[in-house]
Amino acid sequence: MNEGIDENKRNFLKLMVTASIVAGAGLSLGVVVRALAPPALGISSFPNLQLVDSSGSPILASNLAVNNPSAMQFNYPLQSTPNNIVNLGDASGNPINIPATKVTIPADGTTYESYAGVGKYGSIVAFSGICQHLGCIFPELRFYPNGVESITLQGKTYTGVFHCLCHGSTYDPTAGAAVLTGPTTHPLPMVKLVWDSTTDELYVSNMVGPTIYGRASDLTGESPIPGTTTEVTNLGNPFTI
Repeated sequence: MNEGIDENKRNFLKLMVTASIVAGAGLSLGVVVRALAPPALGISSFPNLQLVDSSGSPILASNLAVNNPSAMQFNYPLQSTPNNIVNLGDASGNPINIPATKVTIPADGTTYESYAGVGKYGSIVAFSGICQHLGCIFPELRFYPNGVESITLQGKTYTGVFHCLCHGSTYDPTAGAAVLTGPTTHPLPMVKLVWDSTTDELYVSNMVGPTIYGRASDLTGESPIPGTTTEVTNLGNPFTI
């Protein structure tokens, strides 16, 4: 007996039975396939979420230390999508105002406008915590606060930057996380922060820049963040852990 032929017959009969059930129910095969397929992960638009701590209390802009080397991270716009929030300052620890600026994507020469900093001094900004080169995250991708930590690359010293220890990519957070050194050819995507001056509370509402590394789009590939808040977590000082 030819087992290969018998198996083909069995599969054919199963298909015919399924098709007859579908036809009897007045449904197309496409409808059935779509009903059985797992739902796609993602959302249709950027959510408006409030930044909170582990207890659910609002993060206050005035409580974010200037030039803090510790990684303060939150997920946005989806779960498992880390971002760093930093309060930028000069070498003396004074907050510095961060204006919106034109950012160039070296990969193709296109440009976009970054978001201005928020808070009392316009010094608080947030960027993707995933390196745009090959997707490294904290602690490899870390913030080197101005006047606190520095790194020397090709004979030039950088401070007040995001730098990835995996392969050497460096980004300037005072200029929309523009690329300072490769091998990356894309800036870090920037998160839009919204500051409520009456309550000092912070919200996130959008992103700008290249697509988050490893994603087909910023809004797909992970589950939505439930509720109306996203938690900010202190991952610690990478220079001491």
